[in-house]
Amino acid sequence: MKQTILTVKENKCIAKDVYLMVLAGDVSAITAAGQFVNIKLDGLFLRRPISVCDVDDETVTIIYKAVGKGTKQMTSLQPGAELDVLTGLGNGYDLDLMESEIAADKKDEPVLLIGGGVGVPPMYNLAKRLLASGKKVSVVLGFNSKADVFFEDEFRALTEDVTIATADGSYGAKGFVTDVLPESYSYFCTCGPTPMLKAVFATTSTPGQMSFEERMGCGFGACMGCSCKTITGYKRICKEGPVMRKEEILW
Repeated sequence: MKQTILTVKENKCIAKDVYLMVLAGDVSAITAAGQFVNIKLDGLFLRRPISVCDVDDETVTIIYKAVGKGTKQMTSLQPGAELDVLTGLGNGYDLDLMESEIAADKKDEPVLLIGGGVGVPPMYNLAKRLLASGKKVSVVLGFNSKADVFFEDEFRALTEDVTIATADGSYGAKGFVTDVLPESYSYFCTCGPTPMLKAVFATTSTPGQMSFEERMGCGFGACMGCSCKTITGYKRICKEGPVMRKEEILW
């Protein structure tokens, strides 16, 4: 974890109530897909945790939904604004663990990436990292309606194997992500709301890693406010998570 000042380079609406923000500065603490940042906002006591969508040597891209006081305040930030940000928080997707858990007879099959709503952003950087390592990826993205869909073009620029599902059927396939999962894949990684994660847990047929969305207090493991139950006891979503192995989760 590193506390740093980052400068807003871009902040724009990309879907219904969904915004993309690019922050520039020292982002060296972000080392894995699935990590998050925690942003301090004027007048608010608690920081706002936002997952990382993409990162390079100089910038980090986040995507957030304006649903509460903090995220709505973020929508008004203009280029040049400076933010106090904790970076490199949480454990991201473990690609070495993934490699060790893929069955020998499935090594040539794609890794399945499943994102739902604001759980979509971490899948983007993960897809880039997997493709750079020589893996094939299959992407399934779920949204409530056409107005909520974002980053489809960005994913399709990485791979042709992208499926969109909307709950109301207004775009792509009608239904939930679990209704459109491919028959064959080597492993899965997912991020999204708890009901979706439970459904993915019950539907998938391989080992996998699941990233949890949870309300947080401190964001770095001090307050125990975001704990969840696992086979080895309670773990903190912000510290031991947000990414956990499918096999360790207790619902």
